[in-house]
Amino acid sequence: MIYATLKLIHVLAIVVWIGGMVFAHFFLRPAAQQLEAPQRVRLMHDTLQRFFSAVLVSIVAVLATGLWMIGRVAKQSVQAGVGFDMPLSWTLMAALGILMMLIFGHIRFALFKRLGRAVSAGDWPAGGAALASIRTWVGINLAIGVLIIAITFLMR
Repeated sequence: MIYATLKLIHVLAIVVWIGGMVFAHFFLRPAAQQLEAPQRVRLMHDTLQRFFSAVLVSIVAVLATGLWMIGRVAKQSVQAGVGFDMPLSWTLMAALGILMMLIFGHIRFALFKRLGRAVSAGDWPAGGAALASIRTWVGINLAIGVLIIAITFLMR
C-alpha cells in the first residue's frame, strides 16, 4: 500500500510539472501575446512565480518518492537473494529527471531572477528577452519530460 501511495504522489507531482509546462507553453503564452508588453510581462512573471513554487514542491516529491521506490525494490531483491540490476528504463528516467531538475534550477534561479529584475525596473524589452529564454528552456524540459513518459510506457 505504501509503494502504491508513493507511486501516486510521484505521478501526480510529474503531472503538475509537465502539465503546467504544457499549459504555459501552448495556452497561456500565446494568449498573453495579445497584451501590451507591461501587462504581458507582469502576467507571465506572476504566473511563473506561482508555477515555479509548485514545481519546487513537485521536484522534492519526485526525488523523495523515486528514491524510496528504487531503494525499496533494491532492498527486496537483495533480501530475496537475486541481487538488484536497475532496469534501463528506470536508469534513463532517473538520469533524464535529474537533467530536468538541473534545467529547472537554471530557469528558476537565473532566468527568472533576470525576469524579476526587469519587471521591478519596468524594463519591458529585458523582460521579454528573459521570457524568451525561459520559453526556450521550458520547451527543452517539456521535450525531455515527454521523452521520459514515452520511455516509461514503451520500455516495460
